[in-house]
Amino acid sequence: MSESTWKVGPLAEASGLTVRTLHHWDTIGLLSPSRRTSGGHREYTEDDIARLYQVLALRGLGLGLDTIAVCLDSGVDPMRVLRDHRESVEAHLAALTGLRDRLVHIEQEVADGRAPTTSAVLDALRATGAASPAAEQAVRRHLDDDQLRALGTHTAALGPAAHYLLEVEWPQLYRRAEEFRASGTPPTDPRVRKLAARMDELGALFSGGDRTISTGVRTAWREDPGALSGDASVQPGQWDSLTDYLDAARGESK
Repeated sequence: MSESTWKVGPLAEASGLTVRTLHHWDTIGLLSPSRRTSGGHREYTEDDIARLYQVLALRGLGLGLDTIAVCLDSGVDPMRVLRDHRESVEAHLAALTGLRDRLVHIEQEVADGRAPTTSAVLDALRATGAASPAAEQAVRRHLDDDQLRALGTHTAALGPAAHYLLEVEWPQLYRRAEEFRASGTPPTDPRVRKLAARMDELGALFSGGDRTISTGVRTAWREDPGALSGDASVQPGQWDSLTDYLDAARGESK
């Protein structure tokens, strides 16, 4: 049985996109038709449609096109995208009321001229799935209360995307970087530098660009990777080689 294919017009109509949008995604390399007919016409294959779903699912989580391209090109499992998209929607439907109440409380404190309490901010972090108690303790050793509040505010502002960025993309970037390191790929390789740059972009999203916060969180990852990753089997020092490898990709010395 031959594989179904789609020309750009019918695909645009079926997906609710415009032909112009699909042409733009083709131009930037996000989604390109894989097949050419004998007459030279380009057509989208079933694999292209699967990638289109991933693009739309990730865009629905609030991610930008550049972020989506890096994520997909880093080798994220399509089934994981589908599963995490569904689980993210379900989790946030259940948590939105609680998160709203916490944010209203913080907003009221600010309106009344009071600084939000650290516990209130950490409650908001927990509501977004961004911090476990163990992670909080690890980060507390490197950030003061003001920095923790800033971290909580920026995380809450990301909304549903925070869960995806922390639970799917960030770990995937680390796994991909470790694959490059283990295979002997030089840290100066453009692919490795691209991964390190994306990690730094994620760090900036959660820190608001405050380098002291980013440095504190990175130090917490180095000293207690098990708490930050949610994997208790990861021991201090286990990721030192990868951390040094990524620092080298950034052009930083130990």
